[in-house]
Amino acid sequence: MGILDNKKYKCSVSSVLNRDNKQHGKSFLFDGCEDTAWSSDQGASQWIVVAFEEDVKISSFAFQFQGGFAGKNCSLALEDKDGKLLHEQNFYPDDINAKQTFNISSVLENVREVKFSFDGSTDFFGRIIVYNLELH
Repeated sequence: MGILDNKKYKCSVSSVLNRDNKQHGKSFLFDGCEDTAWSSDQGASQWIVVAFEEDVKISSFAFQFQGGFAGKNCSLALEDKDGKLLHEQNFYPDDINAKQTFNISSVLENVREVKFSFDGSTDFFGRIIVYNLELH
């Protein structure tokens, strides 16, 4: 069970494929269904931001990309309630369909915002497809 299961949060994304939120929207990042996914539009830089209403403790995260549409040059930024950067690190997902878990190098307890940045994609057009995103 991830922290998204019992905390109030808001999510925003850089783009949605063809602006079609019903088929490709951000809500599919967290629905746990392998038949739905967030699909970004094309572009060199994509991102996902999760903002919490209260402090959370984060030790790891997991992505399930669609092979051929995985993020490249990825980074994670964690901020506190005042917008102060608490932690930043790069991560390197494989271009596969399987769930991939990444540990955060230092566990932080007063996180309010999590930002994932993808400065590239394995897709020629820069699209990213994520079936599931988990925060632990």
